[in-house]
This record gives sequence, C-alpha cells and structure tokens, in this order.
Amino acid sequence: MINSLNPLKERIFLKLYFSQTISLLGDAFTWVGIALLAFQFGGQNSAAILSIALTLRVAAFILFGPYAGVLADRIDRKKIMYITHFVRMAIVGCLPFVSEAWQIYVLMLFLNIFNAFFTPAYQAAIPQSINNEKNYSSGIALSNATNQLLGVLGPGLAGAVAAWLGARQIFFVDAASFIIAAVFILTLPSLLIEKKGKGQIVKAKVWTDIMKGTRFLFTDKAIRFALLIELVSAIAGAQILVNTVGYIKGQLHLTDKDYGYVMAVFGIGAAIAAFASANLDKSKNRIASLMIGGVLMCISISFGNYVVFIPLLILWLLAGFGQTLAEMPSQILIAEKIPKEEHGKVYGAHFAWSHLWWAFAYPIAGFTGTNFRSKEFLFGAVLSFVLLLIITIIFYPRNNPSDRTRRLNIGSCI
Repeated sequence: MINSLNPLKERIFLKLYFSQTISLLGDAFTWVGIALLAFQFGGQNSAAILSIALTLRVAAFILFGPYAGVLADRIDRKKIMYITHFVRMAIVGCLPFVSEAWQIYVLMLFLNIFNAFFTPAYQAAIPQSINNEKNYSSGIALSNATNQLLGVLGPGLAGAVAAWLGARQIFFVDAASFIIAAVFILTLPSLLIEKKGKGQIVKAKVWTDIMKGTRFLFTDKAIRFALLIELVSAIAGAQILVNTVGYIKGQLHLTDKDYGYVMAVFGIGAAIAAFASANLDKSKNRIASLMIGGVLMCISISFGNYVVFIPLLILWLLAGFGQTLAEMPSQILIAEKIPKEEHGKVYGAHFAWSHLWWAFAYPIAGFTGTNFRSKEFLFGAVLSFVLLLIITIIFYPRNNPSDRTRRLNIGSCI
C-alpha cells in the first residue's frame, strides 16, 4: 500500500491526481443522474435508453480518441486538459434541463467528444509527471484505483444526494466540481510533449501516427492479449452498467439510494483490486491478473438475476474486483514498454480500441435487458466466458509478457 502512494510525493503528479479525484467525484453524480433520468423517461425500458446513450459515448471515443492521442503528442497537454475541461463543465450544466431522451443523447455525444480529447492527454501526462520510472505502475495504479473508486463508488453518495435534492439537481454538483478541479489543472506547469532533436516536434501525418499507435498495441503479445481481455470485461461490465438500475428499481422494486449502494460496492471492489495490484510482482502476475479478472466477472454476473439485495452487493463487489484485474495491466504495460515520446498516440489508440469493445457491449446489454428481462446477466456471462476461452486459446502470450526492461522497436512500427 505504501509503494502505491509513492507517486504522491511528486508535486506535479499530486496536482494532476487531485484534479482527477475531484472531477471523477462529480462525474459519478452525472452518471447516476443519467441512469435515473433514463428510468424516468423509459421505466422498464430504461436499458434501451441507457444503452443508446452509452453507445454514443463510446462512439465519440472511437472516432476522436486516436486523433486526440496524436494531438497529445504535439500540443501542450495542459492546454488540452483545461480547454476540454471547461467545455465539459458547460455541457454538464445543461443536463438538469433535459425533457426528452433525445436531448440526453445529444448532450452525451458532445460531452464525450471532449472527454475523448481530455483522457489521452491526461493518461500521457501521468508518466511525464513522475520523475522516477519505478513509480510509473504505482502512479497508473493509483489513478485507476481513484477512477474506479470515485467513478463507481460515487453513486452511493450520489444516490443519497438524489433522494435529498432530486435527480436533476445533482448535475449542478458535478458542474461545481469542475470549477474546483480546474484550479489544480491551471496551476500545473506546462506538460510539454517529448521532443526530438533540438526541440523540434516530429511532423508526421495524423493518420500515420494513428496507425503507428495501433501497431504498437498489437505488436507486443502481452499488450495485445491485455487489450483483448478488455473485450471480455466490457461485455460483462456493460451488463452491470446498463441493467442494474432496471433490476434494482424495476424487478426488486428498491429505491434510488439502493441503486447507488449497489454501484458503490462495485466501485469498492474495483478500487481494492487497483491498490492491491500495485504491490504484486510485476514480472509474473500480469497475465494471471487478466485471467482471474475475466473469470471473476463472468462468474459474478452469472448469478445476478437470481439474488436479492444483499447477495447482489457481494456479487458486484467481486465483479468490480475482477474488472480492475482485467483492465489495468494494459495501461501499465504501455507505460513500461512504450517510449515516452510515443505515449500520446499509443494511449489514444488504446483509448479508442478499448472503447470500441464497449461500443459492442452496450447494445448487447441493452438487447438482453429489453428482450431477456430476468436472464440478462446470465446471457451476458455466457457470452463473456465464451470470448474469454477463445481469446485465451488463440492469443495467450507464450513468452515472458512483462519484461520491464524491454521496449518496442520504434522502427518496426512505422
């Protein structure tokens, strides 16, 4: 646990971390608000509304993420972060006034276009804000732990606030959190890109850089395997994100606050796994983490339709734990094995590919939640497990997947 907190000793990372923490806490309020609005507009068909909104979300990431990653290698990352940050704050401020489902779709699309530019710049800035390379994995683990904890644990608090203020008013809480986070972003030093030669930025065509980032992802066997395991995590995780609200409120007839508590437990499991993974042996346990995470998610959601509130809390705790184990290794591997000057384009490519998986997963979750109500989680689990078997048989890396001293050959990816 102590090792995972070492990056906080570095001043630039500390500011970056605080800005993320505050912003993510606000984001949790927004996603609870969206889920509750979807239930207001659609009732038992809330899964369809949520799946469309979330599919538009990842569509924005897929379309703009790779270009955003290239931009993060060319432009001051601080500038990208604060511009997109303020635009997102304005969009969130519009959410309390929606009156129809299509307005949610439009705002979600634009909100996440700017998220697509913010996230690769933020991810690429993490290794650059840490001077000691030994702390890369700890910094990414801490960032992921906070992301999981506040991004999903926040609904517990958001559910309570929604019961007090109302579902629409909690969007104002998110907008306010953007202002606080902006203070930390604006006080960051300029997070400059890695330069080559005498301070000259290498000028390459955008499409060439996008393809180069993708080749980096798929050239290394371990990174490729980790990315494909994220597909399994997406199929299972989408069932939780899309169908939990309908199951809690529509089938168990519980409250907004209960929905918040269930999602909070999901976040607690994810955060525990993120902190624990930072202290695991870095050379041998990454593939084990991916496999255990995928299996744990499949098993956990398979029983989702057959339990009541308390057992569901336990299952979603295990599912959250599994999701982090299945998703985090790829980001750590990129930080350790990809040269710094290529981080922006590779994180951008990873951002796009990992969200492409969710673009498949959300419609599947919406379909099962609408057409197979009372068995949606089971069907999602079966599909996830079949994918896990296929990916493991075909793509399991046979060599040592986590040699920290190895770096990909740049020339082979051009």
